[in-house]
Parts: sequence; structure tokens; C-alpha cells
Amino acid sequence: MRIVKLLVAALVIVSFSTGCACRTKKVGPEGNIPFASDGGPLADVHFGFDRYDITPESHAVLEKNAEWLKANADATAQVEGHCDERGTNEYNQALGARRAQAAYNVLKTLGIDAKRLSTVSYGEELPLDPRHNEEAWAKNRRAHFKVQ
Repeated sequence: MRIVKLLVAALVIVSFSTGCACRTKKVGPEGNIPFASDGGPLADVHFGFDRYDITPESHAVLEKNAEWLKANADATAQVEGHCDERGTNEYNQALGARRAQAAYNVLKTLGIDAKRLSTVSYGEELPLDPRHNEEAWAKNRRAHFKVQ
């Protein structure tokens, strides 16, 4: 009976430590860094720690994204908000939503019809870089654009 309990406990630990099988990640060029980027035609914009304001550099990226969307009038885009791993899940979910909404708002002001855009927040769930350092966290604080 004790062996059965140990096996069940080990199974539970293994299932929780391996994560959700429903999340698929692509492997980066080095072969060891998983990322959520799909390599599409629209570039990501990045944010400072605990920030969702659009910087001049990010605005320039959004201008180029808007140009592509205007040239491809049948395309729609989902704006995904992402965070680094610091903070609670609830906080990061809300911050990701604010980041996605900020990018969405700029695209609208640049002439992209709101009907062609949608937003979603992934919080910290789909990191571009899974490492636990400043460089990785900076990569993960982003709005990503998925063309649909």
C-alpha cells in the first residue's frame, strides 16, 4: 500500500512539473531557447518593467506594422500582451491586457480599422526567453502581433 501511495505522489509531482501539454513552443535558432514568436510580418514592441506606455521606438515599430496592415487590407491581427515572470499571475494578466490595449490604440490612431484588430493577454504564460535574468525578462515584456 505504501508503494502505491509513493507512486501516486511521484505521478502527481511529475505531472505538475512538466507543465501544460497544451502550450506548444517553437525552438529558437540556437536550438535551446523556446519562444512564442511565429516569425510573422509584424514586429513585436517591448515595454519597460511594470510599464505599458508606448515609447518613441515602439511607436516607430507600430507605424511600420500599420503600413503593412494597410498594404494587406484583408489581414487581421491579434495583439497579444506578454509579461515577464515577476509579479502574480493576476497582476501579469492585467498588465499584459494593458500592453495589448496600448498597442491596439496606437494602431487605431494610425488608421487601422478596429474591426481588423483584437487583443488577448497571456501574462507570463508564453515567454519568448525562458531564462530567469534581466535580458530574458526584457525580451518577454512585449506586445506580439499574430496575423490571422
